[in-house]
Amino acid sequence: MVNTNLEEIKQDHEHVYDRQKELKLLDESKEGVKGLVDAGLTKVPKIFIHDKIHEHNNKQTSSTNLSIPIIDFGPLFTNTSSSSRLEIIEKVKYASEKWGFFQVVNHGIPSTVLDEMIDGVVRFHEQDTETKKEFYSRDNGKRVYYNTNFDLYVTPAVNWRDSLSCVMGPQPLDPQKLPTVCRDITTTYSEYVKKVGTILFELLSEALGLNSNYLKDIDCVEGLFLISHYYPPCPEPELTIGASAHSDSSFLTVLLQDQLGGLQVFHENQWVDVTPIPGALVVNLGDMMQIITNDKFLSVKHRVLAQSIGPRVSVACFFRQHLPPENTKLYGPIAELLTPENPPLYKETSVKGLVSKLYGKGLDGNSALDHFRIQAEQQEE
Repeated sequence: MVNTNLEEIKQDHEHVYDRQKELKLLDESKEGVKGLVDAGLTKVPKIFIHDKIHEHNNKQTSSTNLSIPIIDFGPLFTNTSSSSRLEIIEKVKYASEKWGFFQVVNHGIPSTVLDEMIDGVVRFHEQDTETKKEFYSRDNGKRVYYNTNFDLYVTPAVNWRDSLSCVMGPQPLDPQKLPTVCRDITTTYSEYVKKVGTILFELLSEALGLNSNYLKDIDCVEGLFLISHYYPPCPEPELTIGASAHSDSSFLTVLLQDQLGGLQVFHENQWVDVTPIPGALVVNLGDMMQIITNDKFLSVKHRVLAQSIGPRVSVACFFRQHLPPENTKLYGPIAELLTPENPPLYKETSVKGLVSKLYGKGLDGNSALDHFRIQAEQQEE
């Protein structure tokens, strides 16, 4: 049966353009971007095109001679010397200070688990539409929900992707709430990622010159918000974007991506491809990490390009607490990192405050950090 909402969106170029109406039609279809593609879409609807973002995304050149750091965690799992750990810490420190991004290999998650997680995302998004619709919601207070674009009604340009969101921690999620087609692997993968996250926070703590448990002790590792993204093939990829330029709201994010590519990081005023490496995980620091490290570690802009091939699939695990009351704890620059010459650059905020700011403005290319930065004149008083 043809969804009349999707048919109307497909024909938007033949009618007077009503953006809010078309956003509502897409939302009420509960079929997402994939539904448009399945309906035989041949042109990108106007709600996915935004001249300013399109212009911004293409002004900066892309670099092919730069690549984000790659760090081998293998020595951490063997009885090697302490110097090997110190070398890894130095690499993590460099990547965190200069890039805000790095890839990790030999991280301890079996490739079979990684492959099955990717397959599970595909199974969810490609299952029977009516079954999938049961999970569709705009209520981000739910533990499990699927939709297209969390910021659908506020973003300048709708992104070419659909997402399944699962709040996996700090409170354990009842597996029965997860979709049947990806239930077991989502639970298994989450447990593995928590272990990788614990290692990462230990290394980051030591890279800051702190006790290895410091970031764990202030609950950075507690929350886990897992989002599985599905980017359908796009008929006119040059007119839209898979994910607009943004930085993450997490302390850190562990990303599993398939081999199609499309992820780019903004570094030294140019876009750099994050080339997929089989079996690797992409790690990036989020806005909460930049706040608590007082700009020592960076949360940087990144984006995903739309492509004519696909689907592209990725799984982002945000280490942050998503739901109240856990996400109301206040965080500011770590006292041990501050000196008279290095005063606090940010006001204290909760994860809730940061996420609310992000959800309120959407992925508009601007950092939510600016809202929490102490202005220069205040520092001088």
